[in-house]
Amino acid sequence: MPFIFSVDIGGTFTDLVACDLDSGALSFSKSPTTYDDLGRGVFDCIRRASVDARDAIFVKHGTTLVINALLQRSGAVTALVTTRGFADVLEIARGNRMRPFDLRFRRDEPLIPHELRFEVSERMLASGQVETPLAESELKDLAGRLREAKVEAVAISFLNAYANPEHEQRAAKILRELLPGTFVTSGTEVTREWHEFERTATAASNAYVGPQVSRYVEHFDASLRKVGFPGSLLFMGSHGGVVSSARTVREPISLVESGPVGGCIGAARYAASLGLENIIAFDMGGTTAKCILIENGEYAVESTYYIGGEETGFPIRGNVIDIVEVGAGGGSIAWVDEHGGMSVGPRSAGSTPGPVCYGRGGTEPTVTDANLVLGRLDAGYFLGGEMKLDAPAAQQAIAKKIAEPLQYRGESAVAKAASGILTIAGFTMADAIKRISISRGKDPRDFALVSYGGGGPLHSAELARELHIPFVIIPPEPGNFSATGMLLAEARLDSARTFVAELSEASMQQLTGVMAELQQGARAAMEADFGSESEANKAKVAFRNQAELRYVGQKHSLKVALPEQQSLEELSAIFHRAYRQRYGHSMPGAPVEFVAIHVAATLEMRRPRTDALMSQQSRVHEGRPRTRPVYFLDAERYVPTPVYNRYDLPVGFAADGPAVIEEYGATTLVGPRDKFSIGELKEIKIDCRN
Repeated sequence: MPFIFSVDIGGTFTDLVACDLDSGALSFSKSPTTYDDLGRGVFDCIRRASVDARDAIFVKHGTTLVINALLQRSGAVTALVTTRGFADVLEIARGNRMRPFDLRFRRDEPLIPHELRFEVSERMLASGQVETPLAESELKDLAGRLREAKVEAVAISFLNAYANPEHEQRAAKILRELLPGTFVTSGTEVTREWHEFERTATAASNAYVGPQVSRYVEHFDASLRKVGFPGSLLFMGSHGGVVSSARTVREPISLVESGPVGGCIGAARYAASLGLENIIAFDMGGTTAKCILIENGEYAVESTYYIGGEETGFPIRGNVIDIVEVGAGGGSIAWVDEHGGMSVGPRSAGSTPGPVCYGRGGTEPTVTDANLVLGRLDAGYFLGGEMKLDAPAAQQAIAKKIAEPLQYRGESAVAKAASGILTIAGFTMADAIKRISISRGKDPRDFALVSYGGGGPLHSAELARELHIPFVIIPPEPGNFSATGMLLAEARLDSARTFVAELSEASMQQLTGVMAELQQGARAAMEADFGSESEANKAKVAFRNQAELRYVGQKHSLKVALPEQQSLEELSAIFHRAYRQRYGHSMPGAPVEFVAIHVAATLEMRRPRTDALMSQQSRVHEGRPRTRPVYFLDAERYVPTPVYNRYDLPVGFAADGPAVIEEYGATTLVGPRDKFSIGELKEIKIDCRN
């Protein structure tokens, strides 16, 4: 009875899905995230799911540990070692001013302060030739200063190391020997692409989170072994595949968006099983809402990701699924400022203390509290009845913190305040969907909205109406959907190399050699990471090749798929077409140049079939729908609404709205003008066209 476990640690809840690979049986569980010991919440989920870790061959783990450490500046004491004269690369950044007319504009402070940035003598030319040898004696002196500063991690980033990593590799070896127990990383271990600021910021970030991630992986792996887990611990990478725990420890920055990735994989596979190629995946959890656009069955993977936003934050160079994320989740706190204006988020109540209705000491009203007082949630059926909610406490908090400051009076004051909370949260989430679609030249009316997460199904129909999205799809067990999607993830390793050359027959021939080198390195790395797995040994490594191209003279580039035959004419046509689709025009006669080559290596692992996995339900029983008053934003009033248990609804069932459909980890809201039906894969399909 071999199992695969997948674990998704979110800001409010930790989710687990266990799949029996022989029978296809699934077990679901959720538990509040335990910030003092993240693994404790995972083991609580294992206990609730009534499964045995001794039967698991893989544990696939998604976590927000990396992004939280970077955003909250809770990482290690980190030093940066650079080429002499370049210690302030992190401070200078790009030297641009994103908001030129904002006199108070300030960038976020660098992760590594000036007093912990050190220089050594060495110089590598852009050609890869050594101009100044590495002064190894300076590194030996530097090691003593780093010990005195009680540095926990060291990032090494030398000028032009992408062209020749020899000096970085040697410096890393020396410092690891001189500073045992200190996390040491070099820029070229993480990325072999140019752009000095981006490479240095990536190396610094990798070092900054390295000790914390290493401790967590070691502790969690040891805890699993104690309960008899015999398999492999794998982590969700930001690129959409899983990576080994050993690589996670070396390159923790590859997990920067580990949390939402499982849902993206699941949404793409589930939509394909339904015959849908173009969807917007919408994930609303306890802390944030995330959107991913999937077109022709593919999601975009960007090469640069900004921590804290492009305007004030800093970049990470590495493949990350193109996700738009906003601070609007079930735990997002509503508040009234000194000018009498109401806001919702981005601050979240998290799991501790959580929304007021959780009864854990929370005092500030949240989106979940608003949904509860408006009848959208059942206080007695949250998490299938495992967790009881305190509706009177939520009403009192909204009355005191929102209705009274806004001078709302009368019996409808709390309802008015609660509907305002949901309206503002809805605006924030709708803006995220616009940014992933309209801002990229896509019309949301051409897409279906696949909604999941604990809060997604509760808000998706209203969002679809606002944006004229025709259909909403709610997969089974949406509250655990990100963890379910992780079960489908393959092993993946991304490699990239700077390759600057004008697009021509000669450069196409050079391209073949660069790609062969990248593929050979990726295959060797896959064998090193997964070679011990019997399932992996039987599988073949597949490659997906892409090129970053731009018109000569431009700064920004576009990533496009390389044609199998590597035809100059075909690649040129692909680029012009992609450029026109993104920017509304193209210049077919203008010269084009390569910027970088990307190779994604994937290794198929044993996993369940998508259709069988997604169509399962955790339990079935029979019952009749009941009715309760539910407040709808577009109606601006309470409407008597039938309440269904999702497990009662057979395939083919259809009804008109309004409706509330409840299940273990989520509640789906169907508006008065909507229609819904149950499809072949047990999906709820909401028609929002009327």
